[in-house]
Amino acid sequence: MSPYLDIVIRSAAVYLFMVIALRLFGKKELSQLNTADVILILLISNSVQNAMVGNNTTLWGGLAAATILFAINYILKKLMFKYKKFSEFMLEKPEILIHNGTLDFDSLSKLNITSDELKEAMREHGVEYFKDVKLAMLEIDGNISIITGEKNLKQTHYKRRKNHKVLIQGN
Repeated sequence: MSPYLDIVIRSAAVYLFMVIALRLFGKKELSQLNTADVILILLISNSVQNAMVGNNTTLWGGLAAATILFAINYILKKLMFKYKKFSEFMLEKPEILIHNGTLDFDSLSKLNITSDELKEAMREHGVEYFKDVKLAMLEIDGNISIITGEKNLKQTHYKRRKNHKVLIQGN
């Protein structure tokens, strides 16, 4: 077998393994990277490198592995766009956290979102009380979207992370 075909097969296998592992262990964690998560990603990348390229440490071997990873990623995105069932399998659904001022305690518990974290997201969106929230959603990318019943809505962005909060305020 060609050494480059071997790299293609190995890289594809590792990529598919990682997709399945992330799906099983929860992709929402990727939007909330803490120190342990960064260390895990670095160690995983180091541990699977040899599984992808074997003993081939040449530039061409690394480029072959990178090319197949980009190609598989491109194909998966096209498949998710074309086939709704496949997309539903690959992506998690948004979760309702608050509806018409009522907290969904089951969702909050399942997602490990504390009331303090939800209150912080509300404050960053300019909302003081739960009763003022028409809808709060945990989006598939880890953002918490908050919609109020006010006519003059501020556009804000709250990125849910355990150790780092990001707020981008629009006009």
